[in-house]
This record gives sequence, structure tokens and C-alpha cells, in this order.
Amino acid sequence: MSAFFDTITSIWQNSGFNGIAADPRYLVMIVVACALLYLAIVKEFEPLLLLPIAFGMLLANLPGSGIIHMQFFIDTATGHPLWTDILNSGGLADMLYMGVKLGIYPPLIFLGIGTMTDFGPLISNPKSLLLGAAAQIGIFSTFFMAKYIDIPYNAVVGFLNGTFGWNIQALAPFTGPEAASIAIIGGADGPTAIYVTSILASGLLGSIAVAAYSYMALVPVIQPPIMKALTTKKERSIVMTQLRPVSRTEKIIFPILCTIIISLILPDSAILIGMLMLGNLMKESGVVERINRTAGNELMNIITIFLGLSVGCTTSAGTFLTPRTVLIVILGLLAFCFGTAGGVLFGKLMCWATHGKVNPLIGSAGVSAVPMAARVSQKVGQAENPQNFLLMHAMGPNVAGVIGSAVAAGILINIFR
Repeated sequence: MSAFFDTITSIWQNSGFNGIAADPRYLVMIVVACALLYLAIVKEFEPLLLLPIAFGMLLANLPGSGIIHMQFFIDTATGHPLWTDILNSGGLADMLYMGVKLGIYPPLIFLGIGTMTDFGPLISNPKSLLLGAAAQIGIFSTFFMAKYIDIPYNAVVGFLNGTFGWNIQALAPFTGPEAASIAIIGGADGPTAIYVTSILASGLLGSIAVAAYSYMALVPVIQPPIMKALTTKKERSIVMTQLRPVSRTEKIIFPILCTIIISLILPDSAILIGMLMLGNLMKESGVVERINRTAGNELMNIITIFLGLSVGCTTSAGTFLTPRTVLIVILGLLAFCFGTAGGVLFGKLMCWATHGKVNPLIGSAGVSAVPMAARVSQKVGQAENPQNFLLMHAMGPNVAGVIGSAVAAGILINIFR
């Protein structure tokens, strides 16, 4: 009988339930993962990536699963992954995470995005490039907030500890590379956020990826109040004139010229911009239809699964449930809001400069959540004037935002790597 009870005890001690009882943070993370799965499945908020990220988070927080070994990816002596340990003792998630660590997945995602992107509205109205650039203010303003947020935070903590006798730990300041990785959330571009973070601050990858994709998914919720607060009913009702037709020659020349100019100015942006423009060139040239379909469908779908699952697996309770993660989520929201506001305010400036020919709402599409941000501009504008069709006008700033976030990524990598 004692052998039976010993067996039961051993099973309990080795089970995940015992792990949850010993560290309830795992239970919190399981609840968070289920909440994200709910948003992906029921609300359909960015489900293609939110679902595999959330399920990866669920797997990583089942105690004892050993789904990923993050210690293999940081050698304190060299700063490089422990390749021998990964190959000899790593599992599926470790192998998939290699694509994140080596910066393989985000450029391939950009390749797929390029095959589905129409740069026609941007070519037809080059001024919309300014709106995409203005929306990147969220990135650079949040960088400074992240860099110095420890000062007010620790002042408040010191006051609370001194007044009430609490023992709240002070916050270590974010380093320059960490602040840059947090700031890139403001571009509303998940692959770019993952690419920058994997290079500059891989320890924050899980938190930043979840924040970036969560806010991308919540574009229809976050943006409209900001857009309405910064514009008048008259401005939202402005009907813009139809864009001029763009020739096939222009559409072919644009990705080639864009790649050359941006890559020469910012070589660190070359891989993201290059893959985006390669995908677009395959689409517009019309001579490689087979690989164009593969890049935009099968390859894109496979990489999406690999990227989402491997990133989700990095969000273990021990590293995710910290004050720094809470601050990252808050700063990411501020970055996204500032980016939206920057685009709308610059849209108001263009509206004034053109004597009412530009609807400021299209400025909100300058964040690079393609094509959701453009659809939000269309929806808000049409709510004020049913005859208003802003979608194609908003696609110009929207695709400019994709380019802008890649350029911003190149700037930050160039400074902090």
C-alpha cells in the first residue's frame, strides 16, 4: 500500500498541478493566454498571429513542459546562442525560435506583405508619404519616455515606501537598446517590432511581441476616439477627389527605386525594405505569378505559424509577470496613441495647407497596421458622410507607414547595435 501512495505522491510532485500550486504565476499566465485566444477566435482580433502566439504562451506556462530552453540562447560569456546545446538538447520550439533569433522570419513576413500591397495610392499621391512619416512620431517620443521612465516611477515608489512602509522594488532603467525596442511598438508593425527586439533586446521579445500584436488587433478600438477628439465634424466630412491612375511602369520602377535609395541611406533597413519591395515587384511585374502566389500564401502562412508559436513560447511566467512588462504594455499603448495622433495632426496641417482638400482622418492610417488602419479611416469618415470613400486615399499613408516603420527600425538599429 505504501508503494501505491509513494507512486501517487511522485505523480503529483512531477505534475504541472504541483508546479502551479508552487508558483501561482503560471495560472495567471494561463488565464492571460486564454484571454488572448478568446480575442483571436471570438473577436477575430488579428487571429492569424494572435492565435499561435497565445497558444505558444499557453504551452510555455504549463509547468514541467520544458517547451523551450531560453538559457540556450544567451551565453553570458560571448552573447551568442549555445549552438551545440540547442542542436543536442533542444526541441521543436527551440529550433523554431532560431528563425526569430537569427532575424529570418520578419523579412519573410515582409516578403509576403509585399505581394499583397498596392503602392498605387502612394505613387498617385506622394504627399501621403509625409503622413506615414508623421505617424512615426510615436516611435521616437516613446523612446525618450522609456529611457527616462524609471525616474518618476522610482520617485513614486520611494514616496509610497517611505509613507506607508511598503517594500516595492525600484525599477532599473531601460537601456538604450531596450528603450528602442519598446518604442518600435508605436509603428504598429509586429514583424518590425520582433526584428528590432531580436537584435537589440531579445530578453524583452515576448512582452514586446504580445504588446505589438495586441495593439495591432485593437486598431478599430483605439484609433477612433483619438481621431474624433482631434478633428471637427466638418473636417471628417471632407470628400477627397479621385486619385489619378498609376501606370504599370510606375508600379514596377517604384519598388526598385525605393530599395536603392533607402538601402543606400540606411543599410540596416535594407533587408526589411528589400524583401517588402521584392514581394511587391513580383506582384506588379506579372511574370512570376507562381512564386508570387507561394510567397503571399503558403510561405506566408508557414512563417506566420512558426513566428507566432516561437514568440509565444518565450512568454514564461518568470520573465513576463514583472513591473517592467506592465510598463512595456503601457508604453506600447502610448506609442501607438502618439503615432495615431501625430498622423491626424499632420493631416490637419495638410488640410489647412490645401484649403480643405485633404481629410485629416487619413493621417491616422500612417501607422503601418495594413490594411486595418486604412479601413478605420474609411469607417470613421463614412459615419460622418455616407458619400465619403477614403479607403484608397488612406492606403497611401498606410503603406507609407510600413516603409516608415522599417526606416525607423534601421535608424534605431544603426544607433544602438
